[in-house]
Amino acid sequence: MVAGIAASSLSSASAQQNKGKILVILSSETTLPLKDGKTFETGYYLNELVEPAMRFKDVGYELIFANPKGNTPQVAADSINKTYFGDNEQRLQVAEEFEKRLSGLDHPLTLKQAIASGLDQYKAVFIPGGPAPMIDLMASPELGKILAYFHEHNKTTILLCHGPVALAAATSDPIGYQRAMRSGDVDTARKIAAGWPYAGYTMTIFSDAEEKIAAQYVFKGDPLFFPQDALQIAGGNISNAAETWQPHAIQDRELITGQNPASDAPLMDIVLRTLDTK
Repeated sequence: MVAGIAASSLSSASAQQNKGKILVILSSETTLPLKDGKTFETGYYLNELVEPAMRFKDVGYELIFANPKGNTPQVAADSINKTYFGDNEQRLQVAEEFEKRLSGLDHPLTLKQAIASGLDQYKAVFIPGGPAPMIDLMASPELGKILAYFHEHNKTTILLCHGPVALAAATSDPIGYQRAMRSGDVDTARKIAAGWPYAGYTMTIFSDAEEKIAAQYVFKGDPLFFPQDALQIAGGNISNAAETWQPHAIQDRELITGQNPASDAPLMDIVLRTLDTK
């Protein structure tokens, strides 16, 4: 029954008129460094990829996957949990079946290949969360080029939960920016971020309060920096929900961001409405 639901969701997409391509960018890495030499094994969050992917496909968008190395991205083990699917075990099973059928997820393009093949073919770029973007995406010059293209051409740019930290890739020196954030060198980080294309944009991201809870109960260790701080120091205007774990998604110009795992649905409401008007 579950497989049938997933299959029908996929087949419904094929029945729709093709609306174009969405570039979905994921991390290539799985080991998040923490303070005191600790690490945490992670990846993308299941619901943060699959729930938006289902909605994109249901209305006729084609998903093209890419990551820095072109290797198979890893799902975060702690995200395979019905908590992220309305506490509904069947929804979780449907998501897992859908994920298995996502064409291209196992063999993504490299970011260099995505650039070389032409970014003009994409209607939008989407970066889901899970902590993994803090490892490599935020420090990727290739991702910086992709983000710059979408920004300069006013193309929809979508990031969810920890995903928005990847916007740091659009600084003048993303590797240096990550290094400065990890070492607590705020002055250097601000200098590197001068001219950041998203300075002054209103955006949301996994909040400091939520990251502290994750550090205690999920990571079992303290992060080297908070993702919210990384965007604020770069010049982002952060807007978060009044309470932790509440859905929150906002749009500012071409940028659409969601705060946490619970924000997948309101994020996609904005995304699909925006894409329909373009």
